[in-house]
Parts: sequence; structure tokens; C-alpha cells
Amino acid sequence: MEKLTNKEEEIMHILWKLEKAFVKDVLAEIKDDKPHYNTLSTIIRNLEDKGYVSYNAYGKTHQYYPIVSKEEYRKGFMSTAIDHYFNNSYKNMVSFFAKEEKISVDELKEIIALIEKNK
Repeated sequence: MEKLTNKEEEIMHILWKLEKAFVKDVLAEIKDDKPHYNTLSTIIRNLEDKGYVSYNAYGKTHQYYPIVSKEEYRKGFMSTAIDHYFNNSYKNMVSFFAKEEKISVDELKEIIALIEKNK
């Protein structure tokens, strides 16, 4: 799966939310730093080239929809992040969040219970 830019990822989140959308629909969802319509259209076409979206044509207008699910993207993104930042170690990742106080003891207990349940 090809890496997305921050803007492409933002657009994908909008498409996952809307499920199907014309460029004008995506543009309406962007709150800050709205790109020009043509710029957004180019970004969406880039997403198509990268294999993330497809479209239905209605004359000269295209309605875009994601062909990579949010879950598929999340799995790839997390695998890459864990590999690059935590030496491919989930233990290192969890330890990082514990040290940063981003995960509580109760949440860690829930994770342990999930792991034990799945054994």
C-alpha cells in the first residue's frame, strides 16, 4: 500500500465518512485550510492512481468512493509505524504509551484480558 500525504489521508477520512462523494461534497467537509476545487480534484485523482479510490462517472462528473477500507489502511499504517518507530515491537509501543501516561493501568488490564481471551 502506497504511503499517503497528510492531505491525502485527510481526504480519505472524509471519503470513509461519506462513503460516496463528488469533489464539491468533499470540499464542503473540509473545515480548515480549504484547497481550491481543482487542487482537491487533483488530490482525489492521485488517490485513484494510488489505488485508494474509484469512481462512478455521470457525464463529466465523477462520484468517488473508497476501495481501501479504513481498517485496511489502519493495519498498514500501524504496521509501518511499529516497524519504523518501535523496532517492530508491540511491547516497545505499549511501553512508550505507558511512559508517556497515554494509557492507564485499567486499559492495560483490559488489553491483557483480551490477549488471554484470544489464547
